[in-house]
Amino acid sequence: MASGTARRGTRRARASGREVAHSRFMEVLGRAGLTARGVLYIIIGLIAIQVAFGHSGHQANNRGALQEIASTPGGGISLWLLAIGFLGLALWRLSQVAYGGPGPDGRKTSTRLIALLKVAIYGFLGYTTLRFALGAGAPKSNNKQSVDVTATVMRHPGGQIVIVIAGLVLVGVGIYLAYSAWKREFLKELRFGQTKPAVRRTVERLGVIGGIARGVVFAGAGVFLVIAGLHDKPQQAKGIDSTLRTFAHTPLGPWLLVVIAAGLVIFGVYSCCEARWRQV
Repeated sequence: MASGTARRGTRRARASGREVAHSRFMEVLGRAGLTARGVLYIIIGLIAIQVAFGHSGHQANNRGALQEIASTPGGGISLWLLAIGFLGLALWRLSQVAYGGPGPDGRKTSTRLIALLKVAIYGFLGYTTLRFALGAGAPKSNNKQSVDVTATVMRHPGGQIVIVIAGLVLVGVGIYLAYSAWKREFLKELRFGQTKPAVRRTVERLGVIGGIARGVVFAGAGVFLVIAGLHDKPQQAKGIDSTLRTFAHTPLGPWLLVVIAAGLVIFGVYSCCEARWRQV
């Protein structure tokens, strides 16, 4: 009798959880988070364009973007809104881990594992943004974090192999992001309804260009991680800012960085469009 009551209670709890996961409140959190992500990418891209011409005092990463936001009128309120957006995005992804996401692939194990990784990423981003909004200082530079983490791992037996594998995984993620953008896989998650065809085509182009640019940056960071592992030189590991600055030192000069940075801005705009039309 008791066990039957417990089972019914568990079923009711699961049903309530699913109801919350697919509620209007969770939808708002998800859309707010996608907007926050878009704003962050736009600012990082704009900073990177300034870096290409030597006119920026900030790093082209989340630290630099948050510092840039904080320096504007109303920057404190903007930081709070971003923190809420990132934490909301983490909660939305967590609901997908627990109860699956929308669409036919939403309940797949692979989809849930990817969602779990994003919970960690956006949860950490939300936490560091919230600390900054509370006056605890800007988050650490991811350039330094990349070097420090790489050095720590390399001090352990087999650390170099782990770093090389991690770099290869990051390269693979970058290639996947670029390829899936080229193949327009993101369109499966968008619901345009009665939106005009011209708007749809514009969003599609934004997603392709922005997704490829983001993939290039991820793959570039992965390449440097592989180099650091192969040569046992942790200082070769690079965060987003250092990776972007490296593009400016290619034979194409700063123009390659300008193109990639513009692509990140475009991805940020696409992310804001995704906040409007994505199925959540």
